[in-house]
Amino acid sequence: MKISKIKTNPTRVLVVGFLCIILLGSVLLSLPISSRAGRATPFVDSLFTATSATCVTGLSVYDTFSHWSLFGQIVIICLIQVGGLGFMSMFTMISILLKRNIGLGERRLIMESTATFGVGGVVGMMKRIVRRTFIIELIGAVMLAFRFCKDMGFVRGIYNAVFHSVSAFCNAGFDLMGRYKSSSSLSVFKYDAYVNIIIMALIVIGGLGFVVWDDIINNKWHFSKYKLHSKIVLTTTAILIVVPAIMFFLFEYNHAFADESIGNRILMSMFSAVTPRTAGFFTYDLNTLSDSGSLLTVILMVIGGSSGSTAGGMKITTLAVLFLGLVAAVKSNGKNTIAYKKRIEEDTIHNASAIFVVYSSIVLVFTMIVCAIEPFTLKEVLFEVSSAIGTVGLSLGITGDLTSGSKLIISALMYVGRLGGLTMLIALTSRGTPPPISRPTEKVLIG
Repeated sequence: MKISKIKTNPTRVLVVGFLCIILLGSVLLSLPISSRAGRATPFVDSLFTATSATCVTGLSVYDTFSHWSLFGQIVIICLIQVGGLGFMSMFTMISILLKRNIGLGERRLIMESTATFGVGGVVGMMKRIVRRTFIIELIGAVMLAFRFCKDMGFVRGIYNAVFHSVSAFCNAGFDLMGRYKSSSSLSVFKYDAYVNIIIMALIVIGGLGFVVWDDIINNKWHFSKYKLHSKIVLTTTAILIVVPAIMFFLFEYNHAFADESIGNRILMSMFSAVTPRTAGFFTYDLNTLSDSGSLLTVILMVIGGSSGSTAGGMKITTLAVLFLGLVAAVKSNGKNTIAYKKRIEEDTIHNASAIFVVYSSIVLVFTMIVCAIEPFTLKEVLFEVSSAIGTVGLSLGITGDLTSGSKLIISALMYVGRLGGLTMLIALTSRGTPPPISRPTEKVLIG
């Protein structure tokens, strides 16, 4: 009965599928061949790393370059690629290569994993997603190779360019810059506008979502022809880059950016605004952030990217719908939520509210739990928990010092964050057919 339920429920298949990939990655990373020292890595740490890679987070117990061998690094980048695209993408491509027919149930799974609007044409869309992903990652790798080959030599430069292009596009945040300084992320390229802009571009493109890609490619610059989803995503993305960048510039002027030139402050502010929305790279010590900058980073981490993208988090469409619902409540008593002359369905508003409550509750509850277990400050734990549930990967340096219990909690949060809090609730609960009766209504005072 239970197996039958899993097979007929696309959401549960996605949940189990990601879990299987994580467990496989954990076993591979725990092998002696995966570590640079040739010793087996503790399974809890391997599980943590595999979860972080598959859930495209970037939190890591060890520095990726210093601890993992070439084999281990390849396992990590493969997990990132599968996690970024979704395991159904890999399943679809294998089925196509084997010339196997893809049934209606499998098409429903693809629809769920890519957050598209229907089963029609999902296989064709999946092909386009995989093809465009590899093209964008290849372009990013070629552009990064010009800089990396100059600094690292040809072979290492190519390898690092590919690794960081995939990691940035999939919003993963894993890096190999431990060759310069352990756990330094992109700090060595702090003032390199060329590398910063390429990484930011890959992060933003990966975080837009597959539906938005289709709209942009099909309708080019004709914004009025875009789907309402694409219009909301593009508008909100622009706002969440520009406004936070200005705020970081002001908040950190005399703090993290105090000794920098105006040009470097602008570059660092832009990077600070882009990377918290699930990418996880950094170019300076995050411990130097002001309290205002730290709180802004936490907010951006929880918001995340777009639905059906490589990004995690609560999703920017959730934030946009909640804001539009607020405007409607003020203007028209909440009867009509309008965006670009289109009315948003009430179910969408209810789901957005549910997602907001789920993510807020998870952050608050697990911050309290980890604070009770660990000796770290509230700021450090809140940062870590938000980074995990938002699948970001930024940390104030406490990841490696967490106890095994906290590592398992953070791993679970990364897993939930990648699949989505509401998705997990749906998968764990049965949604029966509502009874064919309508209950009487009664007013409740709120606000």
